[in-house]
Amino acid sequence: MKSFIHRLTIFTIAAITSVAIHAQEQGDMAAGAHLVLGTGSNSGNSYTNIGIGTKFQFNIFKPVRLEGSFAYFPEKDFVSMWDISANGHYLISVAEQVTVYPLGGMGIFGTKTDTGSNSYSTKDICINIGLGVDYQLNERLVFNAELKSKIVKDWNRIMLSAGVAYKF
Repeated sequence: MKSFIHRLTIFTIAAITSVAIHAQEQGDMAAGAHLVLGTGSNSGNSYTNIGIGTKFQFNIFKPVRLEGSFAYFPEKDFVSMWDISANGHYLISVAEQVTVYPLGGMGIFGTKTDTGSNSYSTKDICINIGLGVDYQLNERLVFNAELKSKIVKDWNRIMLSAGVAYKF
């Protein structure tokens, strides 16, 4: 039994390593910027604001891509917000230049309220679920758009983003 477990462990490590090496050899990487429209409510207060963000994408193997992103929403009505997320995308090619993807992931969502006389901030773990689309503009540039639901402790927040990424 120990021999079987030992062989299974070696096989698993070898398989993961070969996938990782293969992904690094042919894995596409991209970095980009996007505008984000966020809307949602917290404790009966509704917030709609526009933010800016960055993202880094890495195709670990066809058709799965990982993405790390950051978005910042400047202060509006005494509240500023930020979001750091890691999402997985399952890429589905629907035309020569168009790819759609469901997405799922997790992140940290932060808010800061500053009324001048009173200031406080929060940081909460969030779950992301959504749908996105990539449109290949040329060999290196991709236009992308996403609709994402961000589930946070006291928030129901919808985020719509659009941006451009550069493949390298």
